[in-house]
Amino acid sequence: MTPHQSPSQPVHIVGAGLAGSEAAWQVANAGVRAVLHEMRPHRMTEAHRTEGCAELVCSNSFRSDDAANNAVGLLHAEMRRLGSLIMRSADANQVPAGGALAVDRDGFSAAVTKVLNEHPLIEISREEVAGLPPADWSNVIVATGPLTSAPLADAIRLLTDESALAFFDAIAPIVHKDSIDMSVAWFQSRYDKVGPGGTGADYINCPMTKEQYDAFVAALLDGEKVDFKDWETNTPYFDGCLPVEVMAERGHETLRHGPMKPVGLTNPHNPTVKPYAIVQLRQDNKLGTLYNIVGFQTKLKHGAQQRVFRTIPGLENAEFARLGGLHRNTFLNSPKLLDGQLRLRAQPRLRFAGQMTGCEGYVESASVGLIAGLCAAADMRGAALTPPPATTALGALLGHITGGHIETIEAGSRSFQPMNINFGLFPPLASAPTKKPDGSRLRGNEKTVAKKQAISARALADLDHWIAEHLRVAAAA
Repeated sequence: MTPHQSPSQPVHIVGAGLAGSEAAWQVANAGVRAVLHEMRPHRMTEAHRTEGCAELVCSNSFRSDDAANNAVGLLHAEMRRLGSLIMRSADANQVPAGGALAVDRDGFSAAVTKVLNEHPLIEISREEVAGLPPADWSNVIVATGPLTSAPLADAIRLLTDESALAFFDAIAPIVHKDSIDMSVAWFQSRYDKVGPGGTGADYINCPMTKEQYDAFVAALLDGEKVDFKDWETNTPYFDGCLPVEVMAERGHETLRHGPMKPVGLTNPHNPTVKPYAIVQLRQDNKLGTLYNIVGFQTKLKHGAQQRVFRTIPGLENAEFARLGGLHRNTFLNSPKLLDGQLRLRAQPRLRFAGQMTGCEGYVESASVGLIAGLCAAADMRGAALTPPPATTALGALLGHITGGHIETIEAGSRSFQPMNINFGLFPPLASAPTKKPDGSRLRGNEKTVAKKQAISARALADLDHWIAEHLRVAAAA
């Protein structure tokens, strides 16, 4: 895209998380001035610890980077094609994580912050937008995420006459690597899978016998939990980020079929004995000194966390760099409130992006910020940007947010819920693959793999066509 002379009025972006940072970058990269408003450090949140842009407050993983077989990996690829700052910074700060793209969280945030600070068309304003943005801000992106300040959240509720929905998002604990007993634990990726920057031995694995697992589950259930405030008691959890003890409450064997599944791994200390369950830890910083316990988001109190997690074999003497926590997430009934360009129907000068729109996950949030930024920049130039095709990951996620909601099922209502990108959001193929390249018939799981690969190939081809036919036309307008 060719930069253009910036219009006199800037696009205002409220919130410098992943979505807001990406939106500001896309606006400025299109040649339009951007003012990025961030209330930290003057006012901190319950989950943030720095003033950096795009701070990661939960996991350090962007999940699978496999564009051919995984929907989030495909979303990675599409964002890279559109010059995403978030993906560029993630690639530059990745740490080994098997088939996943994980990052050094501090290096990642520092890289994003540096680029935004140095861009000549971006101004970072360290102030809270306490209420609706001023009326003379004609083009605004609200990307304040799950921890939107109360004055702004209340103003949005009044404007929409709609109660914000909410759920809890939990944070996994982080352990110092040198406190892990490697005479018990071992390095291995599941099925020895080699991912970006990895070796096939990127996770630390802690094995459990049946007796140890039974005792661990009992301790989770008995551990003292955080107390909820009155306004939090009816807030549901998002299934993609359940606290480990909530998973345990759903059934004694639930964890063995989730984050503690023992498949694809062999204990070199005792190779003839199959562990009953396995706890995995993933590298959390570039130095390799910190590891987070995979899937162990928790609402246990800090004392209970240390006591219970130190019963895990290999973690008896674990030193925690950060214990788990819990924060509330808020989002809009976006299919009802937002149009196809993420504008608020009640006041179209306001556009929303990130987790507030009802997407879930770092990459998904950033990708919605990317689209919001492109749309806002096009508006400032007097052009209308056609949304990406529904056959792309970007288009499929946008479709879920703005039009994929099923309002009613028979006589009952169905509430809009947050969603990670997944192949179920994509339109079906015109015809499903039935044969291999050599002409032989696909069988069993081969059909599923071939279908995912065909959807991914179609998505990237359609995105390239959209960039050529629509995005560059809008940039030239």
